[in-house]
Order: sequence, then C-alpha cells, then structure tokens
Amino acid sequence: MSIRYISQKLAQQIDEELMSTAGAFSLDQLMELAGLSCAQALAKSYPVQSHKRVMVACGPGNQGGDGLVAARHLHHFSYQPTIYLPKPGSKDIYKRLLKQCENLDIKVISDVDGFKTGLRESDVILDAIFGFSFEPPLRAPFDQVLKAITATSLPIVSVDIPSGWSVTKGSQPLYTKPDDGGEPEKIETFTPDVLVSLTAPKEGVREFKGRHWLGGRFVPDALAKEFELNIPPYEGVDQVVELPQA
Repeated sequence: MSIRYISQKLAQQIDEELMSTAGAFSLDQLMELAGLSCAQALAKSYPVQSHKRVMVACGPGNQGGDGLVAARHLHHFSYQPTIYLPKPGSKDIYKRLLKQCENLDIKVISDVDGFKTGLRESDVILDAIFGFSFEPPLRAPFDQVLKAITATSLPIVSVDIPSGWSVTKGSQPLYTKPDDGGEPEKIETFTPDVLVSLTAPKEGVREFKGRHWLGGRFVPDALAKEFELNIPPYEGVDQVVELPQA
C-alpha cells in the first residue's frame, strides 16, 4: 500500500492532535525530531567529505525552527553550517534555538548580501524558509533570497515543502508585494534536488522527481492508522526513510 499524500488541512489537523492532551507532544519535541530528521537526510544525501559547508536558510516560523535544530545537529555531525536568519522569531522557543547555535559558534547572517556571499562559500543549501502554512504574496527580503537560491548551481535540500510551493498545487510562480506600493514582481520558485517530507508528504509534492525522504519518526501507530498514512518502516535507528521516486 502506497504512502498517503496529505492536504494542508489534514497536516494542520495531525499537528494539532500530536500536540493535544491526547498526543502529549510539545512543540519543542516535534521541532527537535523534525530538525534531526532533516540533518540526517542531508547527511545521507550529501556526505560531509564532499559537502561540508551547509547554508541553512531559515524563515521566522516553525520551518525556520526546524532549520535551526538541523544546523545544530549538522555541527555535531562535523559539517560546517552557516545560518541565514533575516527575521528571528520573537517567541521564546526560537530565541533558545538560536542561542543554542550561537553557543556552538555557528555563523549567523541576517542580510541578503551576506547570504549571497555565503552561498558562494557553501557546498549545499538547506531550505527551511517557508512551510505548509505559507501564503503569497512574497515579501522582502525573501524575494531576493528565493531569486538567489534559484540562480545558484548548489544542490538544494528542502524541508517539508519547497519554499514558495503550494501545498496542494506544487511549484507555482510567486508575486511580490512591495512595501512602497510599487509594481509587483514575478518570482520563479526553485525545484530542490532533495526533499525531506515531515510526518507525511504533502499533496503538492506528489510529482516531485528528486530524492525524497520521509522524516519525523514520532507519529503514534494509532494516529497513522486513523488517517491511513501508510508510513513505510524505518530501518534500525534511522530517523528518515527514503521514498520511491514519482
């Protein structure tokens, strides 16, 4: 039986159930396990011997939190991560995750020019900018960030859903909403080389052709059965399992 691709509504419902009184998970726990999955998927796809320098591009929400956790684990896996974080999350959880990375002397960049320079000094990108709750239009500075990622020849590993993609429709053109009220600009979305779906893959990545991992080895058996997720078995102590290509 093939794995189920889920909608944005169902993904949100599963998250709510995991963090309900019955599910008993905290956001910290889920973010920690998700970020660990992403770090392991990158390590399995791009070994440290050939792709040591990782640019971890983080957004201000939970997706960015996953990226911060992944950066910390990548450091412990002997990679050399650099974090791009233009808009740090204001909640305590994001502040603590960032502080944990700073305690490891992981370099943190906040400006677009620094990000573009950092890309030239990197071997692979971990895209943790936007998650399944992202809604257009695209605002600064992320319009320039997505353009820079699209223009690079570096391999890209995306977390859960490639940044800017529709959860239901997949890759789509985006438009900016300039703060000065000027004309909107069309921004093309990029297609990553590797995708790390969390909990279950989303409908918008059904036709994804690259290397596809499933991460988030925390879904209770009863919940997986209730929603007919058909999660494949994980091997040994792995936190990710590779899915067959579309």
